[in-house]
Order: sequence, then structure tokens, then C-alpha cells
Amino acid sequence: MSSNRLVSISIPVFNEQENLKNLYTELVSVAKSLSRRFDFEFVFTDNHSTDDSWPMIQRMAKSDSRVKGFRFTRNIGFQKSILMNYSFTSGAAVIQIDADLQDPPSLIATFLAEWEKGARVVYGVRRARKEGAVNGMIRSVGYWAIDRLSEHPIPRDAGDFRLLDRRVITALLAQNNPRPYIRGTIAGMGFESVGIEYERAARVAGESKFPLSKVFKLGVEAIFNNSIVPLRMAIFFGGMFLVASLSMIVWIISEKLSNPNWPEGFASLFSLILFGFGIIAMLVGVIGEYILRIYISLRAEPIGFVADSTVDY
Repeated sequence: MSSNRLVSISIPVFNEQENLKNLYTELVSVAKSLSRRFDFEFVFTDNHSTDDSWPMIQRMAKSDSRVKGFRFTRNIGFQKSILMNYSFTSGAAVIQIDADLQDPPSLIATFLAEWEKGARVVYGVRRARKEGAVNGMIRSVGYWAIDRLSEHPIPRDAGDFRLLDRRVITALLAQNNPRPYIRGTIAGMGFESVGIEYERAARVAGESKFPLSKVFKLGVEAIFNNSIVPLRMAIFFGGMFLVASLSMIVWIISEKLSNPNWPEGFASLFSLILFGFGIIAMLVGVIGEYILRIYISLRAEPIGFVADSTVDY
């Protein structure tokens, strides 16, 4: 029986039939180069793909006992699929990598070296991304806003290519967050972390599963899961509205007293009412986002369900 420490490679998958074979080949090569020190398992979770991804994972599992595959009953979203994948891993360390080959498997050895030095979290920092200027600018602004609004500093330009120690995995799975933002949750835990810079390659094949609409949605999750700033902004804007309203009332009364012939009209009244309703609607929306999270937490629904797997669990 091997005395090597087990390392789990976590691979969330959604419609990646064009990349899976090449990714698996590279992962096997990395595992072979590190076989004197580590044993590996490859944990694939299929987020209800509509292409040939799941049959490919099944075939890999039949030919390689290190491969474990799980297919969800429906698409549960990227963040939830990551958590589900983590729950199926057994390694002392878990390394997550996307299936699109934009993150280099060759960096796994560096991650493991930092882990052996004592780091509990090792994450990749994208020095450069091969994408359009507009997309790059939007992502940069988004990461800046999330970092500034979060209660805990979140590493800039860090994606989901990372290594997590088993202690971090255990703590993360214990959170039971129905609307997770994993990067923020990990950052808030405070485990010793190390960032490794690398250049992210362009997608080898297939289409991106993360358009700007999903980036925006993830940004909203990040802010509301890791910040109470929106609630404080609600108090701030509510206070501003109250001061503005009182000032306008004082001004109207003073004008009316100093000028008896001051024309009466409804323009100012309507403007004040409309402005007030707009502010109130915004504040109710902010509060509603937090209430929604309380409601979902109280429902305590499982993150997802497995429809098929290559192993018993």
C-alpha cells in the first residue's frame, strides 16, 4: 500500500467534450511526474451537460481507477457544482482546475510545493487574460468593486484555479451556504494563503460557459454574501433623503410665510413623492436581497442531487 499523500484533482464540467481528452492526458502526465511523492484521484462532476461529456467521463473511469465521475440531475450552477465536487474528494489536498485548459496543469507541482511549505490555500493569480479589452475592463472593475465592498480582502485577479488543504475543505463544506461565493468565503476564513502568478491561456476549444451576464450575477452574489455595505448604504441614502425632505419642507414653509402670493402647485410635491418612492424602492430591494438569503437558508435544501456516478458513494 502506498505511503504517499493523496491529492484530489477537482474538475467541474459542463459541455466540455472537446477539451476533456486533452485535459485528462495532461493531468495524467502531471500525476506521473509527481508519482514518487503523491497519489492522485481525478474527480469529475458533470453539471448536467448536453453533449458527450458524461459518456467520456464514464469511459475514462472504466480505464483508470483514479477517475471518479458524478453527474447531477440538473444544472445547479457553477459555484454549487464546485462545492458538490469538493464533497466527493478524499485527498489531503484538493486542486481545482477548469476543464477548458485555460489554466496550466503544469502549475500543480508549484501549488503542491507551497502546500508542503505550510500554505493551506494556494491560488493562481492571472497575470494576463487573453480576452477582449471591454470584457477585461469589466472584469477588472468588478473585481475591484467586490474587493472594496467585501468585509475581508479578496485577492485580485484570482480565479478558481487553486489548492485547498483538507482543513479548508472541511470548513468550507460546513458553511452550508445555499448561494455560495467560494472565493470570498475562503478569503474570509483567514487560512494561510499564497498566490502564484501565471498567464491564462486562451480557450483551446469550445465556447465559454461564463458570459458577462453570469459574471454580473456572480458579482452580485459576491457582494451580498461577503458585505454588509449595501445595508449601510441603505441607511446612508435613507438619511440623506430624510435631510433633503426636511430641508425642502423648511424652504417651502419659509417661502410661503415670506410671500403670501407664492403660487401653490403640485410640481414640488410630486417631485418629492416620486423621489421618495424611488429611494424607498431601492432600499427595499437591497433589504430584500438579504431576506431572500435568509429564506433560502431556512429552506435548507441540498445543493444538488447525483443522477449517476462511476463509483458507489
